Amino acid sequence: MKKYIFILLFVMTGVLSGCDSYLDTEFSRGKDANEAIQNVDNANTALQGTYSLFYDYRFAGNFAMTLSDIPTDISYWNQQTGHMNGIYEYATDDNDTYLYYIWDYGYKIVSNATRLINQGDDLAKNLSSASDKATLNGYLAQAHGLRAFANLYMVNYFAHQYKVNGQDFGKEPGIVISDATIQPYDTVHRATIAESYAFIVKDLKTALDLFNNGADEPAEKVYLTKPAIEGLLARTYLYMEDWANAKSYAEAALKDGDIDLNKGLAHTKADYAALYQSTGSNNESFFYLSIDDTHNFSANAAGNIWNTYSYSPSPKLQRLYASTDCRDTLIAWDVAVSSSTPTVPYYAGGKYGATKNGVNGVAYETNYLINAPEMFLIIAEADIKQGNLSGAQENLFQVARRNTAIKSVADLPQTLDGLYSFLKDERARELFQEGHRLWDLRRWGDKVSVVAYGAPNVKFNYTDYQISDLVYPIPNAEINAHFGVEQNEGWAKTFPKK
Repeated sequence: MKKYIFILLFVMTGVLSGCDSYLDTEFSRGKDANEAIQNVDNANTALQGTYSLFYDYRFAGNFAMTLSDIPTDISYWNQQTGHMNGIYEYATDDNDTYLYYIWDYGYKIVSNATRLINQGDDLAKNLSSASDKATLNGYLAQAHGLRAFANLYMVNYFAHQYKVNGQDFGKEPGIVISDATIQPYDTVHRATIAESYAFIVKDLKTALDLFNNGADEPAEKVYLTKPAIEGLLARTYLYMEDWANAKSYAEAALKDGDIDLNKGLAHTKADYAALYQSTGSNNESFFYLSIDDTHNFSANAAGNIWNTYSYSPSPKLQRLYASTDCRDTLIAWDVAVSSSTPTVPYYAGGKYGATKNGVNGVAYETNYLINAPEMFLIIAEADIKQGNLSGAQENLFQVARRNTAIKSVADLPQTLDGLYSFLKDERARELFQEGHRLWDLRRWGDKVSVVAYGAPNVKFNYTDYQISDLVYPIPNAEINAHFGVEQNEGWAKTFPKK
């Protein structure tokens, strides 16, 4: 972390007038980062720069989201390219490029957000205009949300899972957290996992308090709005196994996100496919990245991982979809472009593979990060854990009815154990390509099979792997900086062995 915190130049972008403006970036009007925020416009500039870092392909734009699906039971690598294969095969080390960038960009986001928060708080004390205060507080709410989001990604990647089927690992090493801007050459230390999560929750609740007390809320979902913050808080409490709060905030996200419970989620093939046709086309989403045919990461786009770079849904996942499931409309193969075969499959991109004007757009498909279906699944899991069978069925049905053979809660399992098993598969079906599977497998504590091979059959290099033990290494470059961050002891022993 220390080797990345220097005097920073904030990214100059347009104001919040257009949903894509933050991607039209260029560096200009550099200022000492410790003195940069002297008015509301400066605060907006700093916020846009922080979003730009968050949205980068080295963080939420690809690596931080994609890597948490790759090494699991629902992904398949056809071995034709070498992207992320070290992660997939559990053959990586503390010099892994992808892990390095998640750490690097994660702390760049945290550093920029912290500077904005601290200097913005000081600026707010001197503002006389109520309108300016509301605008500034809206920026600060989003900064707290971005810092929390980055920290949540990083504590998942670089620490043990907080809770594993009731077992508490909160005293294990977490990540570096601080309310203050950490200066170059300061010595730091890792907080515990419990302290790291408490810091994340504090940031998210501060963001909500600001929105609830008159802060301007962004009009567009490419920015962190109130329901997005509530959804992220629900996800955080899910990982903490705080079932009551997970359910409460998921319900709040659905309510504030204006999800029509009478209409429900898309459950026809046409309506489901329409969710992934263009930037912002997913009306079930609360927060997404503004990626399109003019603002994209080209070869580094997440969509290319699920197409050109050889990854696809594993044979196991494919068999979880019934023929009556509208989501199988995205299980398609790139026969024309890459000569996909059953033994060497090339995926057509799935949620990143919408076709516009006859052109497959895997390089510019939008990443949807916080979505309504996840909230229904969180509520259902919380209800299962609290013994509320009927409540769990009702909420799980909202998502499960994407399989049109499931016409009512009577078609769902009628016991808590049966429903819990169904929910685990439903999270795989619904959340594939959204970066949840690794954290789900770790927190459930189930033994799993990983490193699939031999398509179209279901074969795995490792079976009965206790994936909840998995801890990735802190990047070696950080450890060698000698500013106090300690390595995860014995991380290599947590990888599967034959």
